[in-house]
Amino acid sequence: MKNLITAVLLLSLLSCNTKPDKAILHKEDYNKYLNTETNASLEKAKKNKEFWSKRIEEDSTKITGITKLAPVHNNIFNATGNVEELYVSEKLIKKALSLAAKNKDGHLRSLAHNYISQHRFKEAKTLLDSAYTYKDNKYATELMLFDISMELGQYDEAEEYLKKVKDNGNYNYLIRLAKWSDYKGNLDGAINYMEKAMKIAGSSGDKSLKVWSYSNLGDFYGHAGRIEDSYKYYLKTLAIEPDNAYAKKGLAWIAYSYEKDTEEANRILDSVMVNHKSPDYHLLKAEMAEFNNDETKVEKHNEKFLTSLSENDYKGMYNAYLIEYYAEDHPEKALELAKEEVNNRATPETYSLLALAELKAGNKEEALQAIEQHVEGKTFEPMAQYYSALVYKANGQKGKVTPLKDELSGASYELGPVLAKKIAQL
Repeated sequence: MKNLITAVLLLSLLSCNTKPDKAILHKEDYNKYLNTETNASLEKAKKNKEFWSKRIEEDSTKITGITKLAPVHNNIFNATGNVEELYVSEKLIKKALSLAAKNKDGHLRSLAHNYISQHRFKEAKTLLDSAYTYKDNKYATELMLFDISMELGQYDEAEEYLKKVKDNGNYNYLIRLAKWSDYKGNLDGAINYMEKAMKIAGSSGDKSLKVWSYSNLGDFYGHAGRIEDSYKYYLKTLAIEPDNAYAKKGLAWIAYSYEKDTEEANRILDSVMVNHKSPDYHLLKAEMAEFNNDETKVEKHNEKFLTSLSENDYKGMYNAYLIEYYAEDHPEKALELAKEEVNNRATPETYSLLALAELKAGNKEEALQAIEQHVEGKTFEPMAQYYSALVYKANGQKGKVTPLKDELSGASYELGPVLAKKIAQL
């Protein structure tokens, strides 16, 4: 039996670095989307910005122009990753809210959506609670109250709101039912509901709904090990929106995690980074460098990640990344951030980060307490399970490590080859 286990572990370690027999990616399918000279979404947003800015200059008290300009700045943020655009959008929404004589609930929802993007979850919840006091558009508010309840780890409340908005023929309900199913560990159900939502999006002719559906299905299929389907739906996303950074990052992940082709993954990612700035791209590049045993590049991209954060006011948007980054070499700093993050949203995932920080700071008993009280049996998220396994191992609870290790071995694509190797060595 011992020899069998050793053989299985050896195979796992080898598979972490072995390319698959069948290639999924075909450059001719997506090279046309890697053109970095144009960014159609940004150009469209800039034209809208110019148009509505002139309208506001003509009359700064005219709420229509302000209301139209706010989402334009949000679109520029989505197209470029420039977080300052998100803050400009926030100011405009607040201005519109102060001027509004009616439809205040809509402005409150818009501001809450902006705050969610900023990871200001508790403030977003307060805004939505206020919006819910208005008689009109309660359904729209209930949808967002489900969203924010999930972000805050208030799952009983989330379930109640999900019941309130139930409508099996409604796109907005189905995508939330998919999210709920995924949270409950029912990935097949999540995919089923997302596929139904996709069909509705397709018949609606709404480009944004199709883009959202296709890109999220790409993610779900990847989690389920359906890599070809994942690839197909990232391509479908790009066929509609050729400059979609999210889908291109998905292609890069397939190149790296499935095909073990870091050269191609970096080529794809480089094309994204020309027009879209996001600090976490550097973390992915650092991970790929670690896979290639290139410590110089690991250090280089980690430094670029930190520099990006210091040069831009991201507030707490990258706390989770920073906790993981600091845990190994600066555990006290990681612990401080983890406590902030738990206070911001007390989810099983944030508690798993707190447990990681406690463990790395030498507080293995406190780490175990966090896992047992707030993580164990409360999430199927692979990273939370991995941190749980580390804590159990440190506390001598080998009986709890083995089943988690077995479960995590099925999530090797989602976790990536670097982490898959570490899991094999648990």
